[in-house]
Amino acid sequence: MAAIEIERLTVRFGDVLAVDDVSIQIEEGEFVSIVGPSGCGKTTLLNLLTGLLPLESGGISILGKRPFAGNPEVAYMLARDSLLPWRSTLANASYGLEIRGVAKELREAKARQLLARVGLADFERHWPKQLSHGMRQRAALARTFCLDSPVMLMDEPFGALDAQTKLQLEDLLLELWNAERRTVVFITHDLGEAVALSDRVIVMSARPGRIVKQMPIDLPRPRSVRALQKSHEFHDIYSDLWEALEAGMKGAPAMIE
Repeated sequence: MAAIEIERLTVRFGDVLAVDDVSIQIEEGEFVSIVGPSGCGKTTLLNLLTGLLPLESGGISILGKRPFAGNPEVAYMLARDSLLPWRSTLANASYGLEIRGVAKELREAKARQLLARVGLADFERHWPKQLSHGMRQRAALARTFCLDSPVMLMDEPFGALDAQTKLQLEDLLLELWNAERRTVVFITHDLGEAVALSDRVIVMSARPGRIVKQMPIDLPRPRSVRALQKSHEFHDIYSDLWEALEAGMKGAPAMIE
């Protein structure tokens, strides 16, 4: 059984056809990125997987269950860090576990472990306003991994960062993921980021969102995002996916592989 199964999903918002007949299977422990032009339904897919949107046409299964809001087996990291300004870095990192009823001593111990791994061990008592944007995203990343959910949904978590910080956090994400191999669905507009991080990249067309291409990323792991910039294989894969992305923006028919 796949960790995530999406079968013939179609989504409408009033008279607008947003997603059209999309089917995806994601295996347990697989890192899958979804790319496509703005408005093609990428975030809509994540909101359906979390149960934040009702399923009206098609089928979705996560670890054998229908999506529902508050599913403890699913963690969702948004594009914004969403740190609570009145809570310290430690309290923010442990907040998800607090909501789930984990005892204070246990949740803070777990949060401290993750904050140390993301380089924020010396900032546990700082307020969000005292952290740089990159540090806030590190705290959000720690909060997400703190949940121990087997499925992680990530909606452009590094999209607003400067290039250097983005590379650092991409490598950090790979380090954390390599240690635990959770199932990840990663939304991004950055094709290079998708290739560097993923086991497979799914390209969607312009609205209505359809799958244009699914491509396995046969690059050895563990990976360094910065080192891949010098790899001919990386650039060949990038070029193939870029052609599919361009075709999808022009409304070309699907060419699933």
